[in-house]
Amino acid sequence: MPIDYGYMEEGKLGKPYNLRLLRRLAPYAIRYKRVIALGLFLSLLVTLLNLAPPYLLKIALDRYILSSETQEILSQKSDAKKLAPMEPAHLSEARQRDLNGVAVLALILVGIIFLTFGFGYAEHYVLEYIGQNIMLDIRLRLFKRITSQSIRFYDHNPVGRLVTRVTNDIENLNEFFKSSLITFFKDIFILVGILAILLTLSWRLALVSFIVLPLIFVLTLFFSRLAREAFRELREKVAKMNTFMQERFSGMKTIQLFAREESEMKAFSRINHESYVAGMKQIHIFALFRPIMDLCYSFAVALIIWHGGDRVIKEYLTLGSLVAFISYIEMFFKPIRDIAEKYNIMQSAMASTERIFEFMDHRDIIPEPENPLAPLKVEGRLQFKSVHFAYDNDHPVLRDVSFEVQPGEMVAIVGATGVGKTTVVNLIERFYDPVQGNIYLDGVDLRDWSKHELRSHIGLVMQDVFIFGGSLKDNISLGRDEVDIDTIDLAITRSNASRFIRRLPHGMDQEMGEGGSSLSAGERQILSFTRALAYNPKILILDEATSSVDPETERLIQEAISRITQKRTTLVIAHRLSTIRKANRILVLHQGRIREQGTHEELMTLGGIYYRLNRFRET
Repeated sequence: MPIDYGYMEEGKLGKPYNLRLLRRLAPYAIRYKRVIALGLFLSLLVTLLNLAPPYLLKIALDRYILSSETQEILSQKSDAKKLAPMEPAHLSEARQRDLNGVAVLALILVGIIFLTFGFGYAEHYVLEYIGQNIMLDIRLRLFKRITSQSIRFYDHNPVGRLVTRVTNDIENLNEFFKSSLITFFKDIFILVGILAILLTLSWRLALVSFIVLPLIFVLTLFFSRLAREAFRELREKVAKMNTFMQERFSGMKTIQLFAREESEMKAFSRINHESYVAGMKQIHIFALFRPIMDLCYSFAVALIIWHGGDRVIKEYLTLGSLVAFISYIEMFFKPIRDIAEKYNIMQSAMASTERIFEFMDHRDIIPEPENPLAPLKVEGRLQFKSVHFAYDNDHPVLRDVSFEVQPGEMVAIVGATGVGKTTVVNLIERFYDPVQGNIYLDGVDLRDWSKHELRSHIGLVMQDVFIFGGSLKDNISLGRDEVDIDTIDLAITRSNASRFIRRLPHGMDQEMGEGGSSLSAGERQILSFTRALAYNPKILILDEATSSVDPETERLIQEAISRITQKRTTLVIAHRLSTIRKANRILVLHQGRIREQGTHEELMTLGGIYYRLNRFRET
């Protein structure tokens, strides 16, 4: 079973910053430069408001609570015997003035709290707006680039990997924009603002408190590296678990058929335990990092109290300044505590960004002609001339294939598995271009057709029918405006689909469910015919269209084929003789070449490859 669903790459981590990738992200951010400027301005306002309360506390302590007049009042009240029956007027006025001052500062503080709430809400909204819009733009661009790639691109990129690019990797970028890039500037504002205030209050005490900064820097760098490795290991284990679950859920029928539930449970238990151990390792690192940062913070506060207390006692520093110092040091350590988390976010975002731009730079596309050509009237004449093709250079699939299908003719292609029958279909649809040779539709090389115009004239009915989530009607029209209800009704009649549609509870509005689970294999096949006929193609290709249906459904399909192949060029790839017998010609592919051609009777009389293929099927 395949093991690469795109999740295994989630163990990869990038550098915490990459200037080349940041430059490539810049155009997506520049579109919102005014909003980003508003976000930075709001961050600056919120920072200033957050810096104000400790300074207000300093003013309250120094100017009012511990003012000289207040100290005099307290001193007199402490010795009741010395107090006069009435307080002196000037002391009463001073006390009232101090109380008024404290009340004013309290009101200012309440105002600051409300302003912080308002601006903080606006800041958070703006940051989310920026991140969501940038994510929207990049996701649209990435989805467009992925859907414009050729089928060869999908041959080499599993669906899980593509989905991971458009979902998880884009979400990592969103986290980067809203949680790291913008808030990085906010942290810078806070740190610079605190440093400026501390130096203003007391540059000597500030220098003492800065003694712990080199230690903090070294510890942060050390723990960031430990966290990186732990984070990498955890992502690898989660990727392994995701892959295991995806495989087992997809193959649940096989597991239950062979009664392997218990063994699979044991295997999952081992993988789950590995993920648990990796998660606990990361938790241990963070559990150690934060207390150490708290220890550094406590040490810084102890230094401030020791040195600052001495200066307060000697009256070189006010008590309010010392209290403000302690409050600002606590604020100073908060961004540092968040560094490890933001470091991981940036690493993950850079790895995701690299993978996203790797896909955006990938150009495995079928080129559009600069000047598309098309015949005045499409009749459906198909011609292969000396066509060579290989999916890789070492294994050619088609070798010098040449044939012609006239308008209205039915031609069947048969051969053993792997001889290139489906490859012929892929080349006609121009999912691939031939390595050598040319393919013409009504005398115009397929390379000179517009891809949209070319495919609008070709209807393809495949063995494996893909049903989208949505109504039956939506699965027939596929969102094409030109397919109205009358066109759908006509296609339903021609494909014999009306019989099973009438049995559906909601008819055309019946929801199909994931993969068309509410329909049988035969009903899905008939629906595929209806879808192909909805825009009345000139060329109809049936790729093993009746290989997996019951006899009754095959009869309905054969009736539909007899009706819809009239006046249409039809190319049939089938194993069942019931379809092949009606073909005007049968082409026999063997080892990438057309070895035989003719009617069924002519080829059976010849007794060659076609004869042996039919005898093998009968046995």
